[in-house]
Amino acid sequence: MTTQTTAPETPSAPTTAQTGLIGIPPHLGRALATGGGILTVISTFLAWTWTSAFPGDLTVYGYPGGLQVLVLIGGALTTLFALASYGVKGLGWLVPAGADGAIKFAALATFATAWYTVIAISANLGGVVNLEPGGYLVALGGLAALLGALALPFKHPEADPIDPDDTSWEHFKHRAAHRWTTVKAAFASGTARPVAKLPSYVEILIIVAVLALGLVVFTYGIGTEYDELFIGFLITAGFGFAALNKSGLIAQASQITARHQNITVCGAFVAAAAFPFTQTDDQYATLGVYILVFATVALGLNIVVGLAGLLDLGYVAFLGVGAYAAAMVSGSPSSPFHVHFPFWAAALVGAGASLVFGVLIGAPTLRLRGDYLAIVTLGFGEIFRITANNLDGTSGPDITNGSNGISSIPNLDILGFDFGAIHNILGFEIGRFANYFFLMLVITAVVVLVFRRSGDSRIGRAWVAIREDETAALAMGINGFRVKLIAFAVGASLAGLAGTVQAHVTYTVTPEQYLFAGPIPPNSAFLLAAVVLGGMGTIGGPLIGASLLFLIPNKLQFLGDYQLFAFGIALILLMRFRPEGLIPNRRRQLEFHEDAEAPTVLTKAGA
Repeated sequence: MTTQTTAPETPSAPTTAQTGLIGIPPHLGRALATGGGILTVISTFLAWTWTSAFPGDLTVYGYPGGLQVLVLIGGALTTLFALASYGVKGLGWLVPAGADGAIKFAALATFATAWYTVIAISANLGGVVNLEPGGYLVALGGLAALLGALALPFKHPEADPIDPDDTSWEHFKHRAAHRWTTVKAAFASGTARPVAKLPSYVEILIIVAVLALGLVVFTYGIGTEYDELFIGFLITAGFGFAALNKSGLIAQASQITARHQNITVCGAFVAAAAFPFTQTDDQYATLGVYILVFATVALGLNIVVGLAGLLDLGYVAFLGVGAYAAAMVSGSPSSPFHVHFPFWAAALVGAGASLVFGVLIGAPTLRLRGDYLAIVTLGFGEIFRITANNLDGTSGPDITNGSNGISSIPNLDILGFDFGAIHNILGFEIGRFANYFFLMLVITAVVVLVFRRSGDSRIGRAWVAIREDETAALAMGINGFRVKLIAFAVGASLAGLAGTVQAHVTYTVTPEQYLFAGPIPPNSAFLLAAVVLGGMGTIGGPLIGASLLFLIPNKLQFLGDYQLFAFGIALILLMRFRPEGLIPNRRRQLEFHEDAEAPTVLTKAGA
């Protein structure tokens, strides 16, 4: 007789069902998010208040206006991502990295903008009694969408074991850290699937659509007519961009643009050139030209800080040197030289003067490193401002006209084209600031070309080597002092080139325009913040960072004395949660996020 024995079954590890942040069943949460998104879309076609005293006239039925348009966008995104999560045919392309993370950020954008509007209406008009049914409906729909999104399931991270011998404070910190890790996991998303190779004309059309969308968003943001609308725009744009990023659409668009870099760059400049034609007057072209001046100088600083890794806290002085030098030879009656060079010659004088100052300052100081170099450059920036203020004929020779500066700088006239006059182009009236916008766009294109070519050159690779490890670079035979001096000189000359246009745009050049820090850019602190905020070592990063840093303070003037306080908090939060910048290069992104997927190929600049 044989006895049959069976091996005991090995108990399997217990499996826990994935749940959301709140205790609503996932299937009900998904339905609630979808219904909330649809409800908010419907509410934007109803009146939210009975009086037009609130900005934007939210009393009209059937036609969204003002903040209703922003809520409509958030609700539409929430609805589309939620329907895509159900596998609706034709919507799968919207979520190549998964839908749940995108739904949560889109619902957050909808909820935040809707409730901000409802609270603003109640505060401005004197209570919730001033709300029409559409106002109550949008508040309910936004809340439902957010609660449903937070109920979507995700993989909860396991908590680290707690040492029983730790203090109660250590236990509290441990639990708080685990809760924060859980929240981050709830809003995480997967990796976007690679984009299949499409016909070239299709990919180019996608690039055109992306650039057109960017132009529309920028034009809408710069043209917001009242404070409530701009704050709502910031909320919707911020969370909306995060939703698109979590869905994987941003990653796929980046893959397509990377295949056609030259077309993308040219298309971006064409889109920027179309901006003045979207304006009915010269009001916002003024902001546009100042943003371009600020962005161009920030891109020049990016060579020094982003590529070469040199911390320069007095960079705005090179902008001032170029502006003063160009102003003195451009026919201003305040100039001690009484000469009037053509623009090309004045531009060479401004860029050359800044280059000379860059070499003179860099030669004795670039053997320093780190904080010591930063202190020296900070001192140079202050010395330039004080010297320009004292060269008034009393404290020193009369060269800069002291605190009054070089005034009455005439408008440019290039090949018979008067930049101070209104011109008619293709049936559009182009004013003075729009004329300078086009000129500054050409200067920006030159700076971008210099940055791209130098970053991909032998000297650019040497800059990156110095930035990553100067000691190792010196051991490999790189002349560190020479390489850093070239970076300093090139960056200074590009800032001086932008200064030549700034002098003509502002009519007057004074020492107080070139401070280390102040509420109005450009100044050295804002320039450095633009590079770090946008993404060091990239082209698009400083351009985007400078645009935001100039536009947002200009639109937040209603905060008065609290403007810089609110702005500083926003920068702290951004650096806490995205320290690599808005548009980081891949190498820098891996430094801050070690769990990110490593790229197969890195360019010379680490992009």
